Amino acid sequence: MVRVRSSLEELPAYVPGRKLPGAAALASNESPYGLLPGVAGRLAELAGGVSRYPDMGAGSLVRAIAGHHGVDPERIAVGAGSSEVCGQLLHAVVGPGDEAVFGWRSFEAYPILTAVAGGTAVKVPLRDHGLDLDAMAAAITDRTRLVFVCNPNNPTSTAVGERALLDFADRVPENVLLVVDEAYREYADPALVPDALGLLGDRPNVVVLRTFSKAYGLAGLRVGYCVAQAEIAAAVRKTQVPFSVSALAQEAAVVALGERAEVARRAALTVAERERVTATLRELGFEVPGSQANFVWLPLGDDSAPFARHCLDGKVVVRPFPREGVRVTIGLPEENDAFLALAAAWRG
Repeated sequence: MVRVRSSLEELPAYVPGRKLPGAAALASNESPYGLLPGVAGRLAELAGGVSRYPDMGAGSLVRAIAGHHGVDPERIAVGAGSSEVCGQLLHAVVGPGDEAVFGWRSFEAYPILTAVAGGTAVKVPLRDHGLDLDAMAAAITDRTRLVFVCNPNNPTSTAVGERALLDFADRVPENVLLVVDEAYREYADPALVPDALGLLGDRPNVVVLRTFSKAYGLAGLRVGYCVAQAEIAAAVRKTQVPFSVSALAQEAAVVALGERAEVARRAALTVAERERVTATLRELGFEVPGSQANFVWLPLGDDSAPFARHCLDGKVVVRPFPREGVRVTIGLPEENDAFLALAAAWRG
């Protein structure tokens, strides 16, 4: 009988947001506005060329990202979404017996990817729905190889401010990789949430993650990237699955980077809806932490699964984390209205 790694026996499967015909999909933190105009046109032009392999090094995309951030292309590594880049980073620095530290609950893929890489996940409990950076710093040992800081944090929507992030970075040893995951950066208030690349990007042990899956509307094409020092980026590229970023994804991402004004306009619409949804939920008596992402968090505890079923019965799909809370993506105004009506009915 084929022997499967024992470490995989207790590994939970990643749980995606459900998609049901006719229901409002508010479970996956996607952009509700569809493809950016320039992207749609470019994909139509390229559709006939997918019988060929893509550029394995994603040269045009890497140069575009480097130009977007004003860094050397050697500092960029790409992958099939920032989740794959998380895995690439772990494979680059974590081995058997090594540890990866992160807040919990945070991005659901962190412990899964850590285990797949052969490492041990160290989950540090949140404080007031946010990352407890003091406890995370205390959890770093001589076995720690990587620390994830999800900012804003998924699924709780809270964020770490500039002073706190800077102080934490000062406490992370130079031989430990500090990975700041900024998948929701475009929805955060820059006055409250720092751009980690500008704040910490010159440090040799800091990596900043970004994605095209959220504000850029390319969740279905799977492309993300990291900005790191050149030697780290080179190691990350070595761990990438060959051709994982398709030709369509590469071209779409290049075009999307050029539509900065439209991305900002759409993000502003989402932020305005986020504030409206938050205010209404609070008026209904729900506890809602301040969000810096394109979703809100309802810490409903044991009511999380029943509330999600209640929403599903009303044709709105949300993302429950049983016995913890419910994450609700901000959708179109009419989708948000449908959710708020169900929330009001739940309160009775």
